[in-house]
Amino acid sequence: MKRTRLMAAAASVAVLSVVLSACSSSDSGDAASPAAEEPAAAEEPAAEEPAAAEPAAEEAAPAEASGEPITIGLPIAQSGPAGIADHADCLNGATLAKDQINGAGGVNGRPIEFSVTDLDILTPEGITAGFQKLTGEGVAALVSPFVIIPPAALEVAATYGAPYMSGDTNVDVQVMRASDPAKYGNYFVDPPETYYGSGFVTFLTNLADSGSWTPKNNKVDIIRGDTAYNQNIAAATVEAIEASGGKWELGEIIDITAGTKDWSPVLQKLAANDPGVIMVDHWIGAELASFSQQFAADPVPGSLVYLQYGPSQPEYLDIAGDSAEGFVWGTVIGTGNTSAEDKAFREAYHAATGTDDVTMGMVYPAWCYDMVNVLAQAWANTDPADFAAVNQYIASTPYQGVTGYIDFANGVTPSYPNDVASAAEGVTHYFYQVQDGRHTVIEPADDAEAPFTPAPWMQ
Repeated sequence: MKRTRLMAAAASVAVLSVVLSACSSSDSGDAASPAAEEPAAAEEPAAEEPAAAEPAAEEAAPAEASGEPITIGLPIAQSGPAGIADHADCLNGATLAKDQINGAGGVNGRPIEFSVTDLDILTPEGITAGFQKLTGEGVAALVSPFVIIPPAALEVAATYGAPYMSGDTNVDVQVMRASDPAKYGNYFVDPPETYYGSGFVTFLTNLADSGSWTPKNNKVDIIRGDTAYNQNIAAATVEAIEASGGKWELGEIIDITAGTKDWSPVLQKLAANDPGVIMVDHWIGAELASFSQQFAADPVPGSLVYLQYGPSQPEYLDIAGDSAEGFVWGTVIGTGNTSAEDKAFREAYHAATGTDDVTMGMVYPAWCYDMVNVLAQAWANTDPADFAAVNQYIASTPYQGVTGYIDFANGVTPSYPNDVASAAEGVTHYFYQVQDGRHTVIEPADDAEAPFTPAPWMQ
């Protein structure tokens, strides 16, 4: 089932409904806009003069956003050792939303502004300092793609109280939120990383049962990264394999560390094991590109290879080049490409950033775009300075966004098909395959661009 989505305005993109309905306080009581009135009839021109052409009727331009700005704080890694690509994607998506909203008159006549600060996402001290800088400025909300140690950010945000919109994808911090919703009720986040494991096993089953792929064997080898995030994904994968009733079998778990450049020891183990499925449970796009290059040069014939979500980062295709062809990856907050709304968002994003479907990020542009629009919807109906009212509105009012149906009733939006049975009830868990040099949606079936195609080493 295709999703119908409301999106903010910009050029060819339709105006966000909440922004259209919101007007500045100076004209909120007007019964009708002067522009909507019938123009007075013009006097009859003198016979010796040619009649002047009447101007064509034009739609009134939105009033300029000129009230007191509403400031969003964005802790964005710009110089640290990791996360820069994803964080740049988030800032780009958020900026697109801001510019569209402001171009349509702002939120009740008030423009949205950003305060952006650099931070080290790998240390609690760096995370705390970055978030405290923004809360010290009195921002109305925080929008962050993710930090590697989420509790550090969560504590600062909880003390401050303003909405904290995050793409942390971290089950541990979601459990932390659930343990004290009164304290952490301002934290709104995407589905957990565990679905990168359990959802992948479901994907394998769907692919095999549909006849689109016949695995050479049912053994799954896992290359496991060294972060808690990767550990959680691997554990969820193992649990789903064990619950498959013998449909899938766990092979070897091969541990790696961040910064891996030489994948030959890993490739040697994979060749010896000859698994039907290889899961590379790692998140850094450049390092996954290196793996892809080395694997494509010396592949395990017939194995399906899944690279978790790192290929979403623009540098993956740039570095991997032709070696990327055939690899599969997924994301719980992605960008589709089948509906008119999907295509309109991509077109607007490309125009704003100079990207295309090969060079744009597939995850955080859409998510951070949605988060700014969620905030705009809340602020159009509450006082941005009343954090408790804004948080309550966000928790009680779903939003139909680019990533899907966003419902923060429990702080964590549901995932389709992991939590709910319909795309109309949650954000979509997409699976992509690199086909003809671009990321192509292959699942869910009701939103797929193309079917799965055997990779070059599978033919």
